[in-house]
Amino acid sequence: MKRLIDKLLIKWKNQDNRKPLLIHGARQVGKTHSIMEFGAKHYASVAYFYFDNNPQLCSIFESGISSIKSLLVKLSAFVNQEILPESTLMVFDEIQACPAALSSLKRFNETAENYHIIAAGSFLGVALRKEGSTFPVGKVDELSMQPLNFQEYLMEFNPPLLTLIRECFDENTTMPSGLHDQAIEHYLHYLVIGGMPEVVTEYIKTESFNIVKAKQLSICNNYVSDMNKHTDTKTQALRNEAIYNTLPSQLAKENRKFQYAKIQSGARAKDYELSLDWLQKASVILRCNKINEGKEPISAYTDFTSFKIYMSDVGLLNAKSNNSHLSVLGRTMGASAMGALTENYVAQQLHANGFELFYWESNNKAELDFVVQLENKIIPVEAKSWESVRSQSLEFFRRKYSIDFAIRISAKNFGFGNGIKNVPLYAVWCIDKGTWK
Repeated sequence: MKRLIDKLLIKWKNQDNRKPLLIHGARQVGKTHSIMEFGAKHYASVAYFYFDNNPQLCSIFESGISSIKSLLVKLSAFVNQEILPESTLMVFDEIQACPAALSSLKRFNETAENYHIIAAGSFLGVALRKEGSTFPVGKVDELSMQPLNFQEYLMEFNPPLLTLIRECFDENTTMPSGLHDQAIEHYLHYLVIGGMPEVVTEYIKTESFNIVKAKQLSICNNYVSDMNKHTDTKTQALRNEAIYNTLPSQLAKENRKFQYAKIQSGARAKDYELSLDWLQKASVILRCNKINEGKEPISAYTDFTSFKIYMSDVGLLNAKSNNSHLSVLGRTMGASAMGALTENYVAQQLHANGFELFYWESNNKAELDFVVQLENKIIPVEAKSWESVRSQSLEFFRRKYSIDFAIRISAKNFGFGNGIKNVPLYAVWCIDKGTWK
């Protein structure tokens, strides 16, 4: 399975000032698979070290590192293979389970830069917020990995369509109607299948949506198990799970703002702040904060008390919401439920392209789904679940803040007029931080 991170890994390998690479990302998004595939293609050998529940391996680092040379001798003996500079890729998997190994990356960077190391972890963000954790600041390169975005998904199902979508996006030209309809069908399938690699692979093998849903619910259950394993207290684990389980109902509301009362009556923000932080740092959720002004920098106008929470993968949301694939693919789903999937999908694609997520609201009278910043420009983004493009909030925002360019996402074809760029739902991945018209 081709992933966009593949090119970034090659770039990392070939750069002159290469440092050990640290890859963040939720469980089961394909970190280990991509790293091992990369190692097999571009190195003479791969030395793989898995730290979770591996006290013997951890003890090599925890006993003290007199020198990188002596450490390499011990690691070579542990895997019974020679570790050579330049030609061996060392993989430190689930490195957050061994803080001493994480700290060693600094020593490798300073004294053994000719050894290539990629470290990965599903709970790095969680581990690093704990008291006493050490992080090799400035001594590692970092990448983040998410579920397949829609571009990566189409790389599996219809690669030639990607070139045409990009061309139409860049030139504001209409996609031929037959191909537009075909791309919409792929988009609807993506809402059901999502971007978790194992789920996509399962669908390719079986074409069974029932098996897809079973796999997705299994992943959701694994996430809940992780909450019990990687939290400090049982109380926090239960609160993590309570938030996670309430996400479908949070997003099913017409106003998708996160409400603590949906968790339980009398729930208070201060009791759930740590759990929200844990879920975000574990890459299980995406947080979209409200802004009070459409001015740059938008982060300066954040209202942290009002926010929306999306799931990291739209397919997992669809399964957890118990939506029927027949309703999604047949376009018969209710407006509120379809709106929830659409917003989650757009949030996932924007996040994958490196955008911090914000929405705007004005005294409960107008609301804009997303607002992004490109250099010094504020770009309002309206997301519609189908072809209806009436948007009083978008026009209100543009007038209020003198915005001359906006994006409207819907099932309609590409187009541009009155300062609004029409972007079909299947082309959200094209909204990036590069130069575009």
